[in-house]
Amino acid sequence: MRILVVGCGNVGSSLVERLCAEGHNVVVIDQKSERLKEITERYDVMGVQGNGASYAVQMEAGIEETDLLIAVTNEDELNLFCCLIAKKAGGCHTIARVRNPVYSQEINFIKDELGLSMIINPEQATAAAIARLLKFPSAIEVDTFSKGRVELSRFRLPENCVLDGCQLRDISGRLHCDVLVCIVERGDQVCIPDGNFRLQAKDKVSVVASQENIVRFYKQMGLATNQVRNAMIVGGGSTTFYLAKQLLAMGIQIKIIERDEKRCEELCEILPQATILHGDGTDRNVLLEEGVANMQAFVSMTGLDEENIMLSLFVKTVSKAKLVTRIHRVNYDDLIDTLDVGSVIYPRFTTAETIVRYVRAMSNSQGSNMETLYQLFGNKAEALEFRIREHSPVVGIPLQELSLKPNLLIGCINHNGKITIPGGQSRIHVGDTVIVVTTNPGLHDIKDIVR
Repeated sequence: MRILVVGCGNVGSSLVERLCAEGHNVVVIDQKSERLKEITERYDVMGVQGNGASYAVQMEAGIEETDLLIAVTNEDELNLFCCLIAKKAGGCHTIARVRNPVYSQEINFIKDELGLSMIINPEQATAAAIARLLKFPSAIEVDTFSKGRVELSRFRLPENCVLDGCQLRDISGRLHCDVLVCIVERGDQVCIPDGNFRLQAKDKVSVVASQENIVRFYKQMGLATNQVRNAMIVGGGSTTFYLAKQLLAMGIQIKIIERDEKRCEELCEILPQATILHGDGTDRNVLLEEGVANMQAFVSMTGLDEENIMLSLFVKTVSKAKLVTRIHRVNYDDLIDTLDVGSVIYPRFTTAETIVRYVRAMSNSQGSNMETLYQLFGNKAEALEFRIREHSPVVGIPLQELSLKPNLLIGCINHNGKITIPGGQSRIHVGDTVIVVTTNPGLHDIKDIVR
């Protein structure tokens, strides 16, 4: 498809990278010449300098031949206006990034009235991902499918754990819970394991199962399964606002440290149940005085990646809190993974996942509908959820008779709300949702899993 991206910041550049890797014809618009030059040279795409909401600029960028326009500048109103112009000038699909909490209650109205295909709020999506982690603190990462009925949970296998040295085929009998180990990361290698694969301590393991079986699995390994009771957040931006609202609704006590006095006053008004502190959250003395050593969760969300990393490293030395570290730049993700700063959240990946899922769904066949897409292990693997339609080539055939592509497995089948880990005799029916995990990214339709 021909896709026009307006805005070449962190999110825009990540989108361009992903969309180019998907094989799309990408054109970018940005007002800053140096930023535009960097993106066009790095990804070999066409660039147009100017205001993305300008009819003339969009025409120069070829809006009439464009299938999808994605507006991800730093200004919500500009993004919406870009999409409005694109709808009128090119009649294409449009996606806008809208971040301001003021619009959060009006998203559906705005989307419908302006005829947008999608509105995405990276801060709200990031907050939801962090909330899932604090609900299940033993996990490094938690992704959900089937409206929360199924979870893909990632954890680091502890030393001397009951599964250390265990073959995957023996897990069900040893722990008596229906889960499937679908991905294992060992060092730099990410693989889809078979039943003979033997786990080792420090492996990063991803398991898929119903919520109930995930909880039973963690309990059998002696890992915590209860959500945290309290959390300290450093940084009072939009993501913190969305996160605090979710955590307060979950009954978690919240303490927010923000250095800007005016922002503290705003947070006090909109989050009356939270404790808002005016101070420098990067000062170790302030953290200790405010009881970080007794916190069950610590979330570092300042505006600087370096500060967030240093904060998490410090808190790790004085507390057993669940650590969550927000990182905007992904250039050093391999290095950050070695630092053990807890769960690392990359907001730009959340945005890219959502948009790539929509782009793939635009071009899929009638055999299925892609409902969920997660990028895993730094884009080395993907987990996708498809809803099966009539005439799909996988319907009614025992899985052992399907010639599946290598490095791919069917992790779970949801049949009328009944969640099952499939075996060789399992069959997929029309209306089911199916979770597929693979280290070969690029699936658009359920038919793509078959050779």
